[in-house]
Amino acid sequence: MNPQPETGSETGPAAAQTRAGFVALIGAPNAGKSTLMNQLVGAKVSIVTHKVQTTRAIIRGIATRDATQIIFVDTPGIFRPRRRLDEAMVTTAWGGAKDADLVLYLVDASRGLSDDVKDILASLDAIPHRKALVINKIDAVRRDTLLEMAAKANELAKFEQTFMISALNGDGCDQLSNWLAANLPLSPWLYPEDEISDLPMRQL
Repeated sequence: MNPQPETGSETGPAAAQTRAGFVALIGAPNAGKSTLMNQLVGAKVSIVTHKVQTTRAIIRGIATRDATQIIFVDTPGIFRPRRRLDEAMVTTAWGGAKDADLVLYLVDASRGLSDDVKDILASLDAIPHRKALVINKIDAVRRDTLLEMAAKANELAKFEQTFMISALNGDGCDQLSNWLAANLPLSPWLYPEDEISDLPMRQL
């Protein structure tokens, strides 16, 4: 990922005090990646729909709070490809994860550890970056089931943290955002403070 940083910018805190970096959101289709990015950015920067594979390209949403700028990368859902277009979308998703500073793997709690979810878990260790498991839609599942799901997922892949959230209503999202902000590298901000996406406004 090669954004064009703001060279010579005087906005925001001094560069030595700021953090900035890329956070990739990956998961099976309809895990809630777009909803989570919109929640964390605080604006609708990615399409949310029940139709699978709505996100066909990488979309960046930008959240700038205090001294930290988090650039979220909403990737296409990862699944077993059946067509050439499917293969390209899955390749795009993995590419977004490999280029990020931190990786969030979203699991739809209401669907559990499906075959697609397990396939992704089996491939995650090939990504050398720090990763967190994010179990979404927790309001639809009993707590004991959530804990069992989290334990099993952590057996199949190595995660630094596990978060249980509802991206739709924001439950647990503050804790997730705080963890991301604390673990991004020291860096000047990469975008202007008031920018929320690298897409042109007509595409939002």
